[in-house]
Amino acid sequence: MTSASPPSSARATASTGSVPAIELRGLSKVFPGGRAPALDTVDLDVPRGGIFGVLGPNGAGKTTLMSILGGLLRPSSGSARINGCDVFAEPEAIKRVLGLVPQEPAIYPTLTARENLEYFGRMQGLSGDHLQTRVAACLELAEMTEEADQRMERFSGGYKRRLNMVIGLIHEPEILILDEPTVAIDPHSRSLIHQRLRELDAAGITILISTHYMEEAEMLCREIAIINHGKLLVRGSVPELLALGRQGGIELQLFDDAPAELAGKLKSIPGVREAELSGRRILVASDQPDQVVAPIMQVLLADGIKVRSLGFGGARLEQVFLSLTGDQGAPL
Repeated sequence: MTSASPPSSARATASTGSVPAIELRGLSKVFPGGRAPALDTVDLDVPRGGIFGVLGPNGAGKTTLMSILGGLLRPSSGSARINGCDVFAEPEAIKRVLGLVPQEPAIYPTLTARENLEYFGRMQGLSGDHLQTRVAACLELAEMTEEADQRMERFSGGYKRRLNMVIGLIHEPEILILDEPTVAIDPHSRSLIHQRLRELDAAGITILISTHYMEEAEMLCREIAIINHGKLLVRGSVPELLALGRQGGIELQLFDDAPAELAGKLKSIPGVREAELSGRRILVASDQPDQVVAPIMQVLLADGIKVRSLGFGGARLEQVFLSLTGDQGAPL
C-alpha cells in the first residue's frame, strides 16, 4: 500500500545500516518526590527495520521511556538519539522522521476523522494536494473512508485508536513509536492494527511498540526488551527469550478444568517459582523441574485431579516475563 511505504530518505538512510534507529545511553529519569528512578541508566539500541517490543509491569518505566523519545519529557541524565539526532537538541530533525502514537488517543473529539488528519498533517508541514493525498491514504489505512466526515466523539474506542495510529503516519515517518496501541479495543480493530503494523514492517519502517499483551509481542516483535523498576533486564529475539525459561518449564494437560485454588497449592511447593492455570492446561516454572514433578503429582492426586499428559521444556513469553520481573500482576 502506498500509505505504508517509507519515503525515499528513509530507504536511503536505512540502507547504510551504520546508525541504530534509536540509541539510549545512560538514560535516567527521576521525578520530584519519587522514591526510585522511573528510568535507571538504560542503555539500549533499537536496530533499523523490524518491530521492537518493550515489555514491563505497571510502573516499570515504559511510558516514561516513550515520552522521552517523543520529546514530551526531559530525562534527568543520559541521552536519547533517534536517527542519529539528539531528541532535545535537534527537535526539527526528529519531527521529520518520527511518528508518535501515544497511549491515550491524541485526537480532537469535536472534529471529524478527516479534520483531525488535516490538522495534524498541517502540524507536520503538509499542505495542498499532498496533504489531501495523505489524508485519503490514512483513512484507507484505518478503514475509515466511509466514516471520514463523522465527529470522533461518536466513535468507539477501537475506531479512535485506529485514527490515533494513522495520525502518527500522516507524514510518512521512518520510525514509528506506539505506546500500548491495542489496549481495551475490539478484536477487529486489534486485528486490523496488527495487520497494518506488519505491512509497515514489510515496507521498511522501524517500529517500537510497548504492549501488555504477551501474545501480541510474540506474534509481532522481532526483538523484545524487558524492563522493571526502570532497569533494562534483558533483550533478545522471542526464541532467545523463550530459551531462558525452556529448561524450567513443565506443562500438564488435564481431563477437566483446573480449580482456581490449585495455583496457590502448586506455588507453595518448594522449588516452584510460578504456576499458571488456563482451563485444562497448567504451566509450572521451576529451576528444578525434575525434583518438583513428584510433589506436583501428589497435590493433583490428593485433589482428585486427573492428568492427561505431562511434558518438560514448554515455555511461553509470559513465564519468562514473570520469572524475570518477579511480578505477579499483569504486565502493563
